[in-house]
Amino acid sequence: MITEPLLSSPKGGIRALFFIIANEALERLASFGLSTNMILYLTREYGMDAASGAQILFLYSAAGNFMPIIGAFLADTYVGRYPMIGFGCIASLLGMVLLWLTTIIPGARVPSCAQFSTNCNNDATTPQLLFLYFCLGLMSIGAGGIRSCSLAFGADQLSKRDSLKHAGILESFFSWYYVTSSASVFISMTCVVYIQEAMGWKVGFGVPVVLMFLSTLSFFLASPIYVKPKAKASWLIGFARVLVASFRKRRIELSSLDTDELYHHRKGSALVVPSERIRYLNRACVIKNPEEDLMPDGRASDPWTLCTVDQVEELKALIKVIPIWSTGVLVSVNVCQNSFLLLQASTMNRHITSKFEIPAGSFYAFLLLSATMWIALYDRVIIPLASKITGKPTRLGLKQKIGIGILVSAASMAVLAIIERVRREIAIREGISDIPDAVTHMSAMWLLPFYFLLGFSEAMNGVGLNEFFYTELPKSMSSVASNLFSIGLSAASLVASFIVSNVRGYISEANQESWVSSNINKGHYDYYYWLLSSLGFANFIYYLACSKAYGPCKGGQSGITGDVGEGLIDDNDYDDDAV
Repeated sequence: MITEPLLSSPKGGIRALFFIIANEALERLASFGLSTNMILYLTREYGMDAASGAQILFLYSAAGNFMPIIGAFLADTYVGRYPMIGFGCIASLLGMVLLWLTTIIPGARVPSCAQFSTNCNNDATTPQLLFLYFCLGLMSIGAGGIRSCSLAFGADQLSKRDSLKHAGILESFFSWYYVTSSASVFISMTCVVYIQEAMGWKVGFGVPVVLMFLSTLSFFLASPIYVKPKAKASWLIGFARVLVASFRKRRIELSSLDTDELYHHRKGSALVVPSERIRYLNRACVIKNPEEDLMPDGRASDPWTLCTVDQVEELKALIKVIPIWSTGVLVSVNVCQNSFLLLQASTMNRHITSKFEIPAGSFYAFLLLSATMWIALYDRVIIPLASKITGKPTRLGLKQKIGIGILVSAASMAVLAIIERVRREIAIREGISDIPDAVTHMSAMWLLPFYFLLGFSEAMNGVGLNEFFYTELPKSMSSVASNLFSIGLSAASLVASFIVSNVRGYISEANQESWVSSNINKGHYDYYYWLLSSLGFANFIYYLACSKAYGPCKGGQSGITGDVGEGLIDDNDYDDDAV
């Protein structure tokens, strides 16, 4: 629990953190409240088929996960974190207001169709679709502005506090930040989705607008008390400098370079000579002419021609983890199948009692519950029990956790394929195969084993990958490590869209239904899930090869010892740089 407010300081402190946490929590509550049920809105109000709607949402998800990378770069390099979050709030609010207007203005959408109807001839016009894409684009840009800087901006409010007491406050801030963010997503997938189901789109989309307005208001109310650091050089610029300097010096012969004096490094750095891996990049830190390349104080006269050993090694570390990072993309493809899972759940019996049924969009919340349960069970029960049995501290290695997550993710899709095959056979047996929105007597609770397994996969693979990035990359690259997983989610959405696009047209001729037909009873979603499962098992074999090629983890479970310094930041930001 965060205690001891730092009210003695005129700027920053705990009082500022509450506004930042509230801003992020309300933004996620609004955003996920809109996106969870969006496939139903696109099919019912815009006349789209299920595959087209899913592809739009895949691209929207890809943009939402990639925009924070652009936002972080712009904030760190040019505009600063406070203006970036403020811009994000306004863009998100405007996008949500405009999207809400599509539920009010009849001409903004086509007349309503039956859910996933194959006989709906009311196609959306080009202006209607462009307006919809504009709304989703604004929301993606806004989310990128907020999520790229919110956590770091909160840390900025305490960044000058060096005592153990204030270090504990910073740790508490991180904990409460993630707790409130996760709780917001869960609430949006249950309460907000239920409001949309019970009260319609006008009220259901209006609630996120109010939440986003409160999020924006919360952020700007505390403007006078925020600590607002200025922008400085970004890690992306550091990477770019290494690549440019290496290219400029591409004709340098490296084999004759065997003395420390030929390399540029920061004073006090543990790295004075670059490693032998990816030797091409070593050219970036070679000093050709000390009088021309270095300033009197030891700094590089042109950082785009001469970089430090630290900068070179940090880029090498990133390149080294990319193959293992890529194995997480297909796992995330399975996680982002919410649109089709919602379609599946909507055709199953979701009643808990005779008067209450779970909204189809709320079933995805079981994934969050499962992942949280497995994380707690692993950390609080399994590990202590294993350590007690073996008589020594026992934990799964990072690469073991990642591999188990990949394998279980593939298995979960196989389970989902079996469930879908049974559901489809029941629909045919009950004579409702021609009615796309008919509900079978099969209970939607049969989907829980899938969510149970996928949640376990996330607890192993998702957590393992994040821990792997933070452990294997130098401490100066913590911002890079925090963004790698988001980049993977963005790539996964693009891959998922590519797979659906190809599957959609794979069996669409000769009067045959596509696997991902809008009529789920006539399509073969079980074949689609088997395809994802097969790709998952192939991905596991690929991971084994990547894991073997990577070699042992440097930091184990405890992380890297020592610090290579802030090598990716501009050399000119430091006064103690030296050769």
